[in-house]
Amino acid sequence: MSKESLRSETNCLNCNQKVEHRFCPHCGQENTKIRITFYHLFTHFFEDFTHYDKKFWKTIIYLLFKPAAVTKAYTSGQRMSFLPPFRLYIFTSFVTFLLISLFPADNAKNAINNAKNKVEQVAPTLDSLHIEEKSVDGLTKIGIISQDKNDTIKKMLKDTKDINPEKITDFGYQGTKQLDWIQKNSAEKKKLGKTEYWFLKKWLAVKEENTNKEIVDKFGKSFVLNLPKVLFIYMPVFAFFLWLFQDKKRWYFYDHGIFTLHLFSFLLLMILLLFFIDKLFSLSNSPIFGWINLIIQSTGLIWMLIYFFPAHRRFYGESHLVSFFKSSLVYALNLIIVTVLLVFYGLYTYINLR
Repeated sequence: MSKESLRSETNCLNCNQKVEHRFCPHCGQENTKIRITFYHLFTHFFEDFTHYDKKFWKTIIYLLFKPAAVTKAYTSGQRMSFLPPFRLYIFTSFVTFLLISLFPADNAKNAINNAKNKVEQVAPTLDSLHIEEKSVDGLTKIGIISQDKNDTIKKMLKDTKDINPEKITDFGYQGTKQLDWIQKNSAEKKKLGKTEYWFLKKWLAVKEENTNKEIVDKFGKSFVLNLPKVLFIYMPVFAFFLWLFQDKKRWYFYDHGIFTLHLFSFLLLMILLLFFIDKLFSLSNSPIFGWINLIIQSTGLIWMLIYFFPAHRRFYGESHLVSFFKSSLVYALNLIIVTVLLVFYGLYTYINLR
C-alpha cells in the first residue's frame, strides 16, 4: 500500500471521475499528490518494479530453496502471492549484470600476484642457496628434481622455444595486408573460401587495431553487456525442449515458459549471490576465510547444476525415474546447444570489437 498523501480534491486527475477512496473506481489511479520528494520517487520505482514487500522476499526465498514451488503456485492460480515471472526475470537480469559490471575486472590479475608473492615468501630461490646454475640444472643440483626429469624438461623447452604465442592467434598471417595479397595472387587451390577469408580478415583487423590488453578489456565488457540479450533470446529454445518431452494436452507452452523464466531467474540470483560472497571474503587474506569461501562457492555451483532435476520432477509431477530420464535429455541437449551458442557468441563479440 502506498504511503503517499491523498489529495483533498475528489476528482481523478486521469479520467476526472469521482474518487471516494484512495483509488479511482474507473481507471484505478491513486488520488495522491502530484509533487513528491525524490525519496518517494526512488522507493516508488522499486515498489512498482518488484512489489517490494513480503511478496518479493517470499518469491526470492522460494526460488532459491524450493525448486519449482513458485512455478507450481503461479500456474495453479496463486499469482498475487508471488512476483510475476517476467518482471522477476527482468529485475534479476538487470540487477545482476549491472552490479557485476560495476566491479573492476582485475580480480584474476590480483589473484595471480598474491599467489606469486606467497610462493616467493615460502619457496627459497636459487640465489639464496648460492647455486651457480640458474636453470633446471640448479634445481637438479639441490635435489628438487631428478636427472631424468631434468632431461625431459630440457627436451620440452627445446621443442617449444621457437613458438611465439602472438603468432599462433594470427593463423600464420602477419596482418590483413598479407592476407589480401595472398588471397589475390595465390593459385586458385590455395585461396581461402569466402567465409574463411571474411572471418580471418575480421580476426586480424581486431588484432591490428587493439593491444592484447585492450582486446581482453573490450571483449569482457561487450560479452557481459550483451549476455542478457542472448539468454533472453535462448529462453524460448529451452522451453521448446521442455515442451517436446511432455504431454501436449496437459501442458501448454505457456507452462514451460513460466518454468523457464523461474529457472533462469534462479540461476541469475545464484550468480549474483556467489559473486558478492566471493567479493566479501576476498577482503580478507585469512586462509580460513579462503576455505570457507571455497566451500560456499563449490556448494553454490553444485546446487546450480542439480537444481533443474528436482524442479523438473516437482513441477511435472512424474516419477523419479521418468523425470530423471526426461530432464537428463533436456539437460544434455541444452548443454550442447549452449556450448555451441557461447562459442559463436564469443567469436561474434570478438570480430565486432571496435
